[in-house]
Amino acid sequence: GKKMAYQKVNADQRPSGHSEYLDNDDLQATALDLEWDMEKELEESGFDQFQLDSAENQNLGHSETIDLNLDSIQPATSPKGRFQRLQEESDYITHYTRSAPKSNRCNFCHLLKILCIATILFIFGILIGYYVHTNCPSDTPSSGTVDPQLYQEILKTIQAEDIKKSFRNLVQLYKSEDDMEISKKIKTQWTSLGLEDVQFVNYSVLLNLPDPSPSTVTLSSSGQCFHPNGQPCSEEVRKDSSQDLLYSYAAYSAKGILKAEVIDVSYGMADDLKRIRKIKNVTNQIALLKLGKLPLLYKLSLLEKAGFGGVLLYIDPCDLPKTVNPSHDTFMVSLNPGGDPSTPGYPSVDGSFRQSRSNLTSLLVQPISASLVAKLISSPKARTKNDACSPLALPNNEVRVVSMQVQTVTKLKTVTNVVGYVMGLTSPDRYVIVGSHHHTAHSYNGQEWASSTAIITAFIRALMSKVKRGWRPDRTIVFCSWGGTAFGNIGSYEWGEDFKKVLQKNVVAYISIHSPLRGNSSLHPVASPSLQQLVVEKNNFNCTRRAQCPETNISSIQIQGDADYFINHLGVPIVQFAYEDIKALEGPSFLSEALFSTRATKIEEMDPSFNLHETITKLSGEVILQIANEPVLPFNAIDIALEVQNNLKGDQPNTHQLLAMASRLRESAELFQSDEMRPANDPKERASNRIRMLNDILQDMEKSFLVKQAPPGFYRNILYHLDEKTSRFSILVEAWEHCKPLASNETLQEALSEVLNSINSAQVYFKAGLDVFRSVLDGKN
Repeated sequence: GKKMAYQKVNADQRPSGHSEYLDNDDLQATALDLEWDMEKELEESGFDQFQLDSAENQNLGHSETIDLNLDSIQPATSPKGRFQRLQEESDYITHYTRSAPKSNRCNFCHLLKILCIATILFIFGILIGYYVHTNCPSDTPSSGTVDPQLYQEILKTIQAEDIKKSFRNLVQLYKSEDDMEISKKIKTQWTSLGLEDVQFVNYSVLLNLPDPSPSTVTLSSSGQCFHPNGQPCSEEVRKDSSQDLLYSYAAYSAKGILKAEVIDVSYGMADDLKRIRKIKNVTNQIALLKLGKLPLLYKLSLLEKAGFGGVLLYIDPCDLPKTVNPSHDTFMVSLNPGGDPSTPGYPSVDGSFRQSRSNLTSLLVQPISASLVAKLISSPKARTKNDACSPLALPNNEVRVVSMQVQTVTKLKTVTNVVGYVMGLTSPDRYVIVGSHHHTAHSYNGQEWASSTAIITAFIRALMSKVKRGWRPDRTIVFCSWGGTAFGNIGSYEWGEDFKKVLQKNVVAYISIHSPLRGNSSLHPVASPSLQQLVVEKNNFNCTRRAQCPETNISSIQIQGDADYFINHLGVPIVQFAYEDIKALEGPSFLSEALFSTRATKIEEMDPSFNLHETITKLSGEVILQIANEPVLPFNAIDIALEVQNNLKGDQPNTHQLLAMASRLRESAELFQSDEMRPANDPKERASNRIRMLNDILQDMEKSFLVKQAPPGFYRNILYHLDEKTSRFSILVEAWEHCKPLASNETLQEALSEVLNSINSAQVYFKAGLDVFRSVLDGKN
């Protein structure tokens, strides 16, 4: 295939104003060498789903190309295109120091006198150096020095057994209805490890809780009443399922009773609804809806717009691995897009105006088990004798009328976040945020929160052992344990809205540790485009250490958890490592929107030795340390341009202007990565203000891609895909589907305009950065 035509910026192409740096022959030769290094890095790059051929060879393969300059681009894989080279050239000063002119007059006595003095000073210097060396710690490198061995020294203290002990201690606390007990435990532990200024950040928010009695679904034909898990209402509720029944509900659903015909809408895709509306009147009927393929909030918005009155929501067993048997499992979903519903867009602080919003949809929504669906459609089993799975579906010629009862209670409750800091040494006002979540009372008692909390605590322990010996990262690391995650990431949203102005300016990256263990067969990293290359480097290094390197697909897709606010409202680059079941990855996306009551034993069954927990801790830790401590942020501008062009590939209508704008964005990104990252290797450019300018541009690269509005459940950050199967701009895919049956294409034009403006904004941003740096250079001449 073709290789990307990177624009080479040679020494003779520099503006005349740069001549000051080329007067010295040695400096000119050094500049040419550095230029050759950068060009080699750029020319060696390719794009093959970010997979390296081997742990030792960092050259990436080249994918197929298409016309219109849409060559798949992979940025330089070498991490040496930054300030590291400065620190590796320890002989730089002596290399460029001119020797003193020699004197022609010298006598023997004068030379002897100088020799004696020099000898005395030499011996004296050795003695001073010896005592200074013995009295000063030698194992703590100065902050700001990029030392990979330092990172490994910190991470090697992380042990699987310690994570297991922490996990088991945490799961003993969830039984308390007061989640403050868990929050206090986390705060006490983090404080004892030495984390600075650990504090509670509380918000009084509107929670939608289950009614004291479970919801029910009643078949009109037989009068049979069922609980959401398929258990008859007449039977005594089993003790082990009493809480599951209670928490099988949709938070912020409408409440009441609805008796109507059940209409099978499958996954609730636009095509499904078009087909059904042609043959049936769906007004105020009950939709039988499968979870998956598209965000639940988006599908509910389509059903609500079509006129449905209720929704019975379930997961088809055929969409899950054979090892999973969810037939009788119930689950919880939240219909809250994020934050306290009573204070949308602003924090729930004292004195804030509260809107009356007990429900966020007019639909009655009830999650039910697959076994109850089978009873509703009179289908005994989902799998046939030959083990081939038969998807659940209501026959078209049969009518089912049911009565569904949904009852919830809305109350003001306190949600607690635990926040602690490790202050940076040289850039304390730049934050790397590391987020996990803890159990919130009145929600499902799944144990994934204990995994994430144990992992973040293990990293804090390892980090603080080094900090106590005098070392500090360059940038501040902020550790957060969020509350209210199950209800719509309420704790993180309220904290983000509370400190929005500070965070918009200061946050560099967000490292998500949310539900780190969903399976045990495949490591599944998710990263922003600008951070994908860093994840490649860390993952391949980890594979080398484990002597095995299974293929890992690194992508930018929509994820669940508290990273949502930072991605969609702040435009912050994110990284998340998690283990998945490879079969689950092959199924429909968005099944993780369902919150199951996962037992602690299930986590330990998936990872009995907790080695997977240890791997995630170390991988996340390496990324945190590199972002927090490298002089130049390890972000890649060219990766963003690549992501934009890849999103415009294929047979898509009305994208000519987008392609032209994307081409200009790539040119600007190439120049920025070569013209501005390369001068970072020049010692004359080591001035702190120049470093700061460069980092400020790098940390804000993704903010240009935040659109004002997106369909419900879709990310406002358009760099993220709906799933790994769709590598196109999500809002354009939705707009094209929406406009197929319509004569007007106003919705499509609005979506095209949003994408065009985002690409143009990013191109202008990179160009402005180039102009600023050139102005600085011109000002020196």
